[in-house]
Amino acid sequence: MSEKQNIKKIIQEQYKKCAEDPVYFMRQFCYIQHPTKGKIKFNLFPFQEESLTTLQNNRYNVILKSRQLGISTLSAGYALWSMLFNEDFNVLVIATTQDVAKNLVSKVQIMNENLPSWLKTNIVTNNKLSLKFANGSQIKAISSASTGARSEALSLLIVDEAAFIRNIEEIWVASQATLSTGGGAIVLSTPNGIGNWFHQTWADAETGVNGFQTIKLDWKLHPERDQSWRDEQTQLLGERGAAQECDCDFISSGHTVVDGLILQKYESKCEEPVEKRGFDNGYWLWDYPNYEKNYIIVADVARGDGADWSTFHVIDVETITQVAEYKGKLPPKDFGNMLVTIATEWNNALLAIENANIGWAAVQPALDRNYENLFYTYKDDGYVDLEVQLLKGYDQKDKTKMVPGVSTTSRTRPLMISALEMYMREGTPIIKSKRLIQEMFVFVWLNGKAQAQIGYNDDLVMAYAIALWLRDTSLKLRQQGIELNKRALSKFQKTDYSIYTNKDQNSNETWDWNNGQDNENLTWLL
Repeated sequence: MSEKQNIKKIIQEQYKKCAEDPVYFMRQFCYIQHPTKGKIKFNLFPFQEESLTTLQNNRYNVILKSRQLGISTLSAGYALWSMLFNEDFNVLVIATTQDVAKNLVSKVQIMNENLPSWLKTNIVTNNKLSLKFANGSQIKAISSASTGARSEALSLLIVDEAAFIRNIEEIWVASQATLSTGGGAIVLSTPNGIGNWFHQTWADAETGVNGFQTIKLDWKLHPERDQSWRDEQTQLLGERGAAQECDCDFISSGHTVVDGLILQKYESKCEEPVEKRGFDNGYWLWDYPNYEKNYIIVADVARGDGADWSTFHVIDVETITQVAEYKGKLPPKDFGNMLVTIATEWNNALLAIENANIGWAAVQPALDRNYENLFYTYKDDGYVDLEVQLLKGYDQKDKTKMVPGVSTTSRTRPLMISALEMYMREGTPIIKSKRLIQEMFVFVWLNGKAQAQIGYNDDLVMAYAIALWLRDTSLKLRQQGIELNKRALSKFQKTDYSIYTNKDQNSNETWDWNNGQDNENLTWLL
C-alpha cells in the first residue's frame, strides 16, 4: 500500500471515530482560547467527558453548574460536532444579552478555524453572530429580548445562564413549536434562587416529570480546585455570591426579599385549606369566624382581566394567624362587594383596600353599603407615623381629613416591605398558604426595588405586607384610641358618688332631705 493510500485510510478512520464520538473529536482536534494560557488543546476533564456523553444520549438536558467549569465551551464543541456531521443542523444560542450569546458562537468559530483541513467543511456565512456551513448546518446567537426562537425549526437550542433571563418562560414556550420536529435543548446556568423557571425545571427534572436529564456540576469536580480556592471565593464574592457561583445551592443563591432558608421553613408548615369556596375555588379557608376575635382583611385590587390577580388575606390580629385567603380575577366592583360580604362574615373585620388606580372601584362598594369598619388613610401624611397621628387623634375619625383605603406610595411601600421582612425573619406570623410562600420565593430585589421576577406575580405578597404593616401602625393607633376612651369612662365612674345620685341620703352623709317638693336643709332641728 502506498503512503498516500495509507494516509487516506488513516483520515477515513479518524473521521469515522470523530463522527461517532464527540469526546474523541474534541479531545483530539478541538482547540480553545484559555484566559491565561492562550490557544490550547481542549483536554477534557473526566466530568466534562461524562457531561458530553449525557448531552449526546438525551434530547433535553438541564445543567446546574459552578462557575468556570468550561460547560459553555463544552456546549460550543458539541454544537460544532453536531453541525459538522449532520446536514441542516440548526443551532440557536440564547443568553441574557447578545454579547453573551455571541461569545458562545465565537468559541465555535475558534474551534472550527483550528480543525485539520480534512475535518472542515465549506463556510457560507461567518460573522460575529452566526456561522453557516455549506451542508446547511448553522449556529446563530440572539439575546433573550429577541423573538428568534419562533422563527424556524431548531435542531438544538442552547440557553446560557437561563436562571438570569427575565422572560425565559416566554422563550421556552415559543421554542417548543420549533423543537417539535425532534430538536433538543441544553439549558445551563448557575442558580439564582428558588421558584424561577430554571429552578422549577430542575426540580421537575429530578422528579422525572418534564423529560429533562439533570447534570449537576459543583466546584469540587474540577481537579485543579481545593478548599483554599473555595475559601478565597467567599472572600471575593461573599457568602451568598459564593453559594451561587460555586455550590449549586438554590436556597442560598437568590436575592429574595425574605431569606430562602426562612421561606423553606415556612413552606414545610403550610397546610391544605379546610374549604375552598367561590366559582373559581379561589377563596381558601383554614378556619371559620370566631366572634370573640378581631380580624383584619387587606386587599390588593387588579383589573380582573389582565396578568395580575385580585387578592386578600384574612388575619387574626392578635396571633397574626392567616385564617383565609383569596386569589382570583374578578371585576373590581364585584371584588369590592365580595370584600364587604367577607368582612361582615369575619366579625365586621377592619377592611383595608389598597386604593391606588383601579383600587377605587373596589373601595366604592364599601362606601355605598356604608361598611362601618373601613380603613381610612390621612390625606396630609401619606404614611402612618405613630407620634404624628396620636397628636392628631386617630380615634376621632375625622373623615374629612382622610381618604378611604390604604395609600401605597413611594414612602409607604418600603415600610411595608420592611415590615414583611422583619416579621418573617422573627418567625412571628403563622402562614397556612403555600401559594403565598411560592410568591415570596420569586419576590426579589431587582434594581434596588422589591418586586416579583418577570413573568411572576406578587399580589398575595403585597397584600400580606400591607397587613403586617397596618398591624404595627394603624391597629396600634386604633387600640390606643380605645384605651383612651376606656380611661376616660373610668374617670367618670370614679367621680364623687354624691354628685350624681338621686337617692335619699342618711344623716351620716348629708343634712339635706327631699320633702316631696324640693331639698330642705334639716340643720334647724339642731
